[in-house]
Amino acid sequence: MLLKGAQLNLFPELDAAPQVRDAGSSTFIDNMRLPVHRWLRFSAGFSGAWAQHMIESARTRGVTRVVDPFTGSGTTLIAAENAGVDCYGVEAHPFVYKVARAKLARRSNSDAFREVCRMIRASAGRRTPELDNYPKLIRECYTDESLGELDCLRAAIQAIDDGSEPAQLAWLTLVGILRRCSCVGTAQWQYVLPKKSKKSPVRPYCAFDDLSRTILVDMVASSDVVGPAANLLLADARDCTGVPDGFATLVVTSPPYPNNYDYADATRLEMCFFQEIRGWGDLQSTVRRHLVRSCTQHVPERAVDLHSVLSDPILEPIRADLTPVCEELGRVRLSRGGKKTYHLMVACYFYDLARVWAALRRVCDSPSQVCFVVGDSAPYGVYVPVIDWLGRLAVASGFDSYRFERTRDRNVKWKNRKHRVPLCEGRLWVEG
Repeated sequence: MLLKGAQLNLFPELDAAPQVRDAGSSTFIDNMRLPVHRWLRFSAGFSGAWAQHMIESARTRGVTRVVDPFTGSGTTLIAAENAGVDCYGVEAHPFVYKVARAKLARRSNSDAFREVCRMIRASAGRRTPELDNYPKLIRECYTDESLGELDCLRAAIQAIDDGSEPAQLAWLTLVGILRRCSCVGTAQWQYVLPKKSKKSPVRPYCAFDDLSRTILVDMVASSDVVGPAANLLLADARDCTGVPDGFATLVVTSPPYPNNYDYADATRLEMCFFQEIRGWGDLQSTVRRHLVRSCTQHVPERAVDLHSVLSDPILEPIRADLTPVCEELGRVRLSRGGKKTYHLMVACYFYDLARVWAALRRVCDSPSQVCFVVGDSAPYGVYVPVIDWLGRLAVASGFDSYRFERTRDRNVKWKNRKHRVPLCEGRLWVEG
């Protein structure tokens, strides 16, 4: 409906001249089966193959310039490079930004990366591990033997880190093996479970060699990509600073959902390993303050005045519907053990996304098309019509119309669920 990660022979695969499958032939393919995307498993709202299909289809209709205001680990930017179109990506999470930047180095000199990896393995083998400075979380997640190898790799990478693209790729190689080498539950989503043991963790040196070979194979394949390099910005989606006015003809992205998923906590293991933080408490100042507020950890109880947020003119298009939902969440939380501040989170989420729409209107050409891969939400069982409200905010910011394409149902298997409100996920299309 239309609405107003042995030094000799580290890379034998190169001799086999591997064939990289054409992921653009399908809309839905697991990213972990795709070149480059498979280097690091990171939560992503859409398939890289689908994104490339979208961009290539748009290109057949005319000049296409792409923006992704929530770049994450670079899914849209890689797709845009593969499709040969100009693009900008914006990412606010400092660690995830570095991941995306390293992935975009896929077209750099593969021989230089090969040599850097050999230097790192030789250097790591000569080093003595130093484990005393690692925080508690890291000591819980690894045996001393595994952590010793990881520490030697980390020190060797830091010793050669000159900011070059091969050095960035070597860093990403280490990032990509951290969870595979843990002896405890290190799920690829938000949680680290030190009390849950893993049957067969991989030895770090073997994992490093294996992933570096995979990366090298994908780099060689990426040498066929001849389009313009992506522009990646460490910036905020709420203002898209650095993206030129009127640049985009197509926006392909997946914003955070207001479902309490903490994107800051999702990289706590990696950031603790690299000693960028000491623990969970450091995430507020290092990461969360940069992000769109979609998690109750972003909005402590006395940090936000609800009335002031709801009164802001930017929320006028949905205020009459948003206010009673926030008020109900405020009441329901008092009867729940955690007393999570969903009422503040929801208000701040739509305030922040209204700002994102205003920024997108500035950076989009006219006409242009925007696709948000997004889902609705029901914190404490109180339904939040995310899709409709985002569409209304988009129109209020200056876009013409919106429609929703449902792709799957969520929360329909009730066992162990916190509520029984059916939810869905799909694509919000905005035109204008």
